[in-house]
Amino acid sequence: MKKQPSLIFCILMDVVGYATYAIPGLGEIADILWAPISAIIFMRTFGGWKGALGGVGNFIEEILPGTDFIPSFTIMWFIQNMQKKNNVTAVKTMR
Repeated sequence: MKKQPSLIFCILMDVVGYATYAIPGLGEIADILWAPISAIIFMRTFGGWKGALGGVGNFIEEILPGTDFIPSFTIMWFIQNMQKKNNVTAVKTMR
């Protein structure tokens, strides 16, 4: 089983993506550089089809103007942890 990323790591990745707004006039240029890097990190962090699909979504979110505020890493962390919690609950009820 692949080790899950920490919530702090996911929040930090979202903060880095949002930080491009801190550079007036350079934000969207920085996004052009950051979008593919962020997508690759996303795919490697979450893996599988969720990582690949999420990486594409993350790339689009980072490259489109005005969408950097979406915390894509943190959202995926919550999705994976809720699924893990539901799987554990399902196993417990089967016993």
